[in-house]
Amino acid sequence: MIIVSACLCGINCKYDGGNNLDERVLKLLKEGKAIPVCPEQLGGQETPRAPHEIVNGNGRDVLAGKARILGPEEDDVTPEFLKGAYESLKIAEAVGANIAILKARSPSCGTSEIYDGTFTGAKRLGNGVTAELLLSRGIKVFTEENLGEVDL
Repeated sequence: MIIVSACLCGINCKYDGGNNLDERVLKLLKEGKAIPVCPEQLGGQETPRAPHEIVNGNGRDVLAGKARILGPEEDDVTPEFLKGAYESLKIAEAVGANIAILKARSPSCGTSEIYDGTFTGAKRLGNGVTAELLLSRGIKVFTEENLGEVDL
């Protein structure tokens, strides 16, 4: 089984109330190969919501308590992001997922590159909180941008 970012399945859970539909990910869901998760909603955040970025670090730093996740008004949603990451992990473990396909650059789901915390569109190397947690537990994480590398 594969867990996937719900927004990639067309579910309107993105911060702005929309989605990031990717027909290839939706096909996996329709074939019964994938389970959708939205770490931000699982952490208790509403949709729509303000955008948030990891400030002064990456997902590993957030998990270690060394970085925070803030909105443009400096609202701290670090606890919600952590809860959502651990809830997503519980789902992945419950369904035996060894692969995740998550939304690129998201502070929850991004892999290899995330927004840098300045809300300018600039990016930095690193993973989002959920992606980092899943990787630390041996789950292979991909995004819609490198989906071709996934062995389905």
